[in-house]
Amino acid sequence: MAARREELRRRLVALGFDEVLFAVAAALPGEGLRDWLAAGRQADMHWMERTAEKRLDPGRVLTGTRSVILLGVNYWPGPLPAGEATWARYALHEDYHDTLQPALVEAGRVLEELYGVSREDYRGYTDTGPVLERGWAARAGLGFVGKNAMLISRRHGNWLFLASILTRVELAPDEPVSRKFAGLPGEADRAVGGLCGTCTRCLAACPTDALPAPGVVDARRCISYQTIENKGVIPRELRAGIGRRIFGCDACLEVCPWNRFAQVGRRLLLTVRHDLAQLTLRELLELTPEQFAATFRRTSIKRLKWAGLLRNACLVAGNTGDRTLLPLLVRLAGHERALVRAHAVWAVRRLGGEMLLAAARAAETDAAVLEEYAAEVEPVGG
Repeated sequence: MAARREELRRRLVALGFDEVLFAVAAALPGEGLRDWLAAGRQADMHWMERTAEKRLDPGRVLTGTRSVILLGVNYWPGPLPAGEATWARYALHEDYHDTLQPALVEAGRVLEELYGVSREDYRGYTDTGPVLERGWAARAGLGFVGKNAMLISRRHGNWLFLASILTRVELAPDEPVSRKFAGLPGEADRAVGGLCGTCTRCLAACPTDALPAPGVVDARRCISYQTIENKGVIPRELRAGIGRRIFGCDACLEVCPWNRFAQVGRRLLLTVRHDLAQLTLRELLELTPEQFAATFRRTSIKRLKWAGLLRNACLVAGNTGDRTLLPLLVRLAGHERALVRAHAVWAVRRLGGEMLLAAARAAETDAAVLEEYAAEVEPVGG
């Protein structure tokens, strides 16, 4: 049995997964998730509430689940040239949901071949199903959950895409990470921040104070949530803290000392799009719907849609202090989409461009609607 399990591991690594570990499919402790939901820290991600019990108990997802196979793909790209806008590193690839999915399908076929099971005996997910992949990954020893609430790997730091396979096959589990690895007293410790010691760099690094306690993320203040999941107005009090982050945020990942072990990944399951990091703010502010579709097709950014990216670009422009962008922002203050207009107004005002707005109104351009919209929408939700 052990030899067959190791053959399974070897073949899944050959498919492109950098980490393959196994856990017993016993229910996870649910107090943390339930408390997080009760506090409303999921913002409007209501699917988290609807699927909470399934996330804690894989048997509710696949009846008879006995094991969880945890898979990790290293996406650390190494140092990247600085651009005018900052993108979360994971976004500088084609959408990992799409590029990992074929390998998950192949992994299922390997499971069928080695254990004689059918497709009904397993289900694979990559951040798309009701599975608490970080919790399972910690139980399997792929890493531990840090104070930034991210899975931290001893080999890859904070830079892993996670996928999982729930299966009715019984697989001997791997051991969780031991505190002894870090020279700390005690045996295996699954607690949040168990290998962080006294380090609180991630908590201090968050620009919008979205980490109110170790291992707790308040999505309502999180830049990743606000620039990706939030489809409406971004609260005013968070906008300056967003800085130049146009899609997602790596602030609490970047400062983690465990990243010193990170190496550039094999990228067998990833398609790099580091060219996106070199797009200028002017190019982003001038994007047409057609250009948006062509530039960001097959990337995670496409989910944000055209108006969402323009919204974010306006905030970044306002935070740069670059007054040469004012003509573009004034033009966007008369944009066809109200969401874009509101954030363009904020950016123009932040750059001290009120006189340009007044001139645009006097000239009876499309910017004439901006004050009405700003007064109506800005106070709502920020």
